Amino acid sequence: MDDIVRQAIAKWPNVPHCYGWLGLDARGNWWLRDAAAQALGAFASEVPGARGARLEHQGLKAFIARNYQADERGRWHFQNGPQRVYVELQATPWVWRVAADGVLASHTGVATQRRRVLLDENGRLYVDTPLGLGLVHTLDMEAAALQVEHGHWQPEPVRAGDLPARFGYVPNPRPAASVG
Repeated sequence: MDDIVRQAIAKWPNVPHCYGWLGLDARGNWWLRDAAAQALGAFASEVPGARGARLEHQGLKAFIARNYQADERGRWHFQNGPQRVYVELQATPWVWRVAADGVLASHTGVATQRRRVLLDENGRLYVDTPLGLGLVHTLDMEAAALQVEHGHWQPEPVRAGDLPARFGYVPNPRPAASVG
């Protein structure tokens, strides 16, 4: 986390969290979701326009990447100064890029190591790492397939619907229900 973010949290500890305004797609792209996009439906839906606008600003994408983390309930967010901006996930909290030699890097540029490889009923390939679970980027399926073919990766079957509970992440974070 950036030092400026830590300073802002200390200065303004009670800033309300933000939900529904940021999404991460299955290819590792960030999407800004204004009120109009949110009104069209969930980020992961196939409704045209519901994703919002793809974020292209390199500086902002790098800032989000440096401050991307999960809370204690498995809700992924970007710590924007004192405010948590929770992220809606199309697939998983991470999207892995796979080099020809099988080395993994996240959509945020962080290198990691494979613990296990999973294959769902739709043919999507996931890798569990010390950072968490991620989907293999579609452009890197050939490199991943070569890892499987050479026996370096042995995919285990998994149901896509079981992944959030099994790996402790929340695809569509919402505020906790108030008691009262």
